Amino acid sequence: MEVKERGFDKKGLLTLFEEKTDNIDVKFGTVTISPGERVPKEGLSLHEENEYSVIVKGKIEGESGGEPFTVSESSSTLIPAGEQHWAKNSGEEPCEIVWALVKEK
Repeated sequence: MEVKERGFDKKGLLTLFEEKTDNIDVKFGTVTISPGERVPKEGLSLHEENEYSVIVKGKIEGESGGEPFTVSESSSTLIPAGEQHWAKNSGEEPCEIVWALVKEK
């Protein structure tokens, strides 16, 4: 297995691993969302991969597929491919998330 550390972007997003095969594409990384920060800043996010996330620290609230949610430390989520969503750190500490984007071909 190859481990890649690409570095943090301006939003605190770090892609650690990316693998592409004939059957599946996988990206794996971390993100830190500051208190009060909304992702995306405006509107909704949408992507072609399933998004699996584990909340390592803190909590977030938001909406996915038109349904509101609140998740906190030790919780996990699945946002299906193509589902519109947004999230906001509603807590008083940074929210740390480990995520995986998985696209089946």
